[in-house]
Amino acid sequence: MKKPSSKIREEIAKLQDQLRQTETREAERIGRIALKVGFGEIEIDETELQVAFEAIVKRFRPIKGASNGVRKAGGDRGEGTQTAAVTSDAYSGDGSVA
Repeated sequence: MKKPSSKIREEIAKLQDQLRQTETREAERIGRIALKVGFGEIEIDETELQVAFEAIVKRFRPIKGASNGVRKAGGDRGEGTQTAAVTSDAYSGDGSVA
């Protein structure tokens, strides 16, 4: 038996609420970590910060196609290392962006 559209809309509304709550928890978690490591004290353009976060995601996200979710030896570590060098060059250590 098919569900009526009103029932599906209710389920969608509940899922959207769950998504908002989950995103809020995730944002708070990431924000707390960022503050602990000093992100709140540096001046950095949002675009640069987003690029740095994307590099972090690439570094820790499992390689596509890996059946067990474990990285292969060597993985894409070179890319992560290169990104770390770029972000460390942009930060002078005195709270300002070079």
